[in-house]
Amino acid sequence: MITDALIVVSVVFGAQVLRYGPISFDDRVGRAHVPVGLVSVGIVAAWLVMLRMRQCLDRRVIAAGPTEYSRIVSACFLTFATLAIVDLLFVLNIARSFVALAFPVGTLLLLASHWLWRSRLTHRRRRRLDLDRLLVIGGLATAQPLIEHLDRNPELGYDVIGVCVPPTQSMVIGPVAVNARSVPILGEFADARAVVELAGASTVAVTSAEALGHSAMRELSWDMEGLDVSMVVAPGLLDVAGPRMSMRPVAGLPLLHIDKPGYKGANRFAKGMLDRIGAALLVVVTAPILVACAIAIRVDTRGPVFYRAERIGLGNEPFLMWKFRSMVTDADRMKADLADLDEGAGALFKIRDDPRVTRVGKVIRRFSIDELPQLFNVIGGSMSLVGPRPPLAEEVERYHGAIARRMLVRPGMTGLWQVSGRSDLTWEESVRLDLSYVENWSAMSDAMILWRTLRAVVSRSGAY
Repeated sequence: MITDALIVVSVVFGAQVLRYGPISFDDRVGRAHVPVGLVSVGIVAAWLVMLRMRQCLDRRVIAAGPTEYSRIVSACFLTFATLAIVDLLFVLNIARSFVALAFPVGTLLLLASHWLWRSRLTHRRRRRLDLDRLLVIGGLATAQPLIEHLDRNPELGYDVIGVCVPPTQSMVIGPVAVNARSVPILGEFADARAVVELAGASTVAVTSAEALGHSAMRELSWDMEGLDVSMVVAPGLLDVAGPRMSMRPVAGLPLLHIDKPGYKGANRFAKGMLDRIGAALLVVVTAPILVACAIAIRVDTRGPVFYRAERIGLGNEPFLMWKFRSMVTDADRMKADLADLDEGAGALFKIRDDPRVTRVGKVIRRFSIDELPQLFNVIGGSMSLVGPRPPLAEEVERYHGAIARRMLVRPGMTGLWQVSGRSDLTWEESVRLDLSYVENWSAMSDAMILWRTLRAVVSRSGAY
């Protein structure tokens, strides 16, 4: 709150000084002859109010995904859109300078500030600091997967302190084994209120709402409200993000509605346009690197500069994916002879110290420079900047069931698999991340993945 206020005040009054001068607070502006200092105070107040109205400091979104950033952007846009409309209606002639200066600078600084606070909080959470004490209420079959997921990902902000189980499981001997730790069973469903008070829980997660029953759920929510404890209900839907879920009362009965994935129609067209524009700009920016890399490959070894490999894209249509050649020219024919050294997961073929990689290839693969020619695939429409990993034909032949949904969107130069470990991921993890992306695509999530990709490339995480 303090940093948001400091940024808004600094940016607005900074724009005033740049536009009207350092001693302009009493200067009259516009046809209404309003003191410019009063205008700045009004803009500051409106901006801060809009940030609060858009719930940019909601604990439920802080460090929990792209929603935090999208709320900041929308709050800034609404503030200055309202200012521009008021200026137009009342012919004040004062909005243009503030919109041109304060709006872009303030928005970027607010995003940067929240990112810095978010990074600090995530770093502390990974050290298991600043975590909410979570009590899980549910059967062991539904509670254990949630506990395991939260234990593997402390950056989500929860420390599971215990479980309340149904009466039929109350005689279970010993704690619940989760990864490398154990979580104690603290009582039955009926003991939840007492357990919360004794254990000092700040959040309660219900994983077996159907076992608890309608009346008990209602009474439990009343109890948690009296204790000032947050209550969440796990819907049992894996890899479906919040924007697709909404609670809508139907005849007084609350129902959880799941919207269809947004990879069709206008969303696909908008994503394609953003991809092509972004790729064209990146080609211009990286042109010197592209030229230098091509020269280095030509000097290092004999053979073509580019490597073209068939991949399977949208709707199982094959296409040629461009890369800088990082291996010897007959690398594909040597693959069968190196099968015993395969370290890849599932259908992936990976070798950490691949003997087929050239000297220049080791450098460009380490920093993912070999993938830059895929920008031309994006411009041509066969790939996206962000999407699932482009698979080989033999991989797609082994797809079955839900895995085939990866082919509902164009493959990407980067994606959740890229920023979550790349070659260090297991096959199951990479598939889960790709499916999660397909089901929950949004423009803001693409922007976050691109930003995290830059960090992953610099850190060289999982690149070989």
